[in-house]
Amino acid sequence: MDGLDLIKTFREVAFRRSFSRAAISLGMSKATVSRYVAELETRSGVRLLNRSTRSLSLTDAGQVLLDRSTELVTMAENTLNDLQAHGAHPQGRLRMSAPHGLIAGWLSDVIAGFIKLYPDVYVSLVFTNDDLDLIEEGIDIHLTGGRIDDMNLIVRRLVQFDMVVCAAPSYWAQRGMPQAPEDLGRHDVLSFSAKQTTNLPFETNGQAYEVPVHSRMEANDAVALIELALRGVGVAYVPEPLAQSHLERGALVPVLREHMPREHWLYAAYSQRRHNSAAMRAMLDYLQQSMDALTEGPALPPPVPVTVAPPPPVTCALSKAQAGARATASTGRKDTPPRQ
Repeated sequence: MDGLDLIKTFREVAFRRSFSRAAISLGMSKATVSRYVAELETRSGVRLLNRSTRSLSLTDAGQVLLDRSTELVTMAENTLNDLQAHGAHPQGRLRMSAPHGLIAGWLSDVIAGFIKLYPDVYVSLVFTNDDLDLIEEGIDIHLTGGRIDDMNLIVRRLVQFDMVVCAAPSYWAQRGMPQAPEDLGRHDVLSFSAKQTTNLPFETNGQAYEVPVHSRMEANDAVALIELALRGVGVAYVPEPLAQSHLERGALVPVLREHMPREHWLYAAYSQRRHNSAAMRAMLDYLQQSMDALTEGPALPPPVPVTVAPPPPVTCALSKAQAGARATASTGRKDTPPRQ
């Protein structure tokens, strides 16, 4: 039994001057109250109460304990009340980690909305594309689009998103547009792999397979690959939400949409704790609500439209690329990935 419980029981007996009245006040049996006081006396090695058939009084040691335990019990009760309030009301520090690219769009809207809704929560963001030990790094919630194999983590699916193969119009004009995934073997691919040759996943008629491609360069950040693709360096295979604004304004042209795999998800991972803070629970719910809103319709403000200068005269290959992009954009798609 906890020492603080023994002290609190002793104090109730001392105030009530009766085991029976203390038992009623504490909602315990008289025998349990008597056993708690006896256990406290055994642990302290002194007698705390003078007992008789008609009266009960404090010994000198009992009076010392009663006087000195007041501040201890008050502090313990206040601390417990604060902890209970922390568990019920979102407050305190919430530490999150996410890939670099997420802050460019959707995550900024989510964080802004959350801190306005919960002013007592302090959000600390860590951006990384590496695997993290959430416990060691003190991360409450980790957002990722990759697979999570750690069995000690709880993983919540937030939203499904697409991958996209895209390049600048100038690149397609020079190199031609692939008609099948296998055609990427003759293109310069900007990839996440550190190897000179890497494989990209595709899906045709429900069958998943991989296509070996030549990697012109690699990076551990999709945003970096998108920036290089915008400059005509090569072909990027990246999460579509991160390239969405560039695709919409025609700075990047997508290809092979009908061959892209569909099972890509944004996940929220967190450690298996017995008691999660109210701030953490509130953020998980807010993330889920934001994702549900995105799949049902644009609840978040749309990105500011970008005005671009009319393109110069293009070659026949570029005309085909732009025509292909318009045809792809016009096809009905039910999924609405988060805007990044």
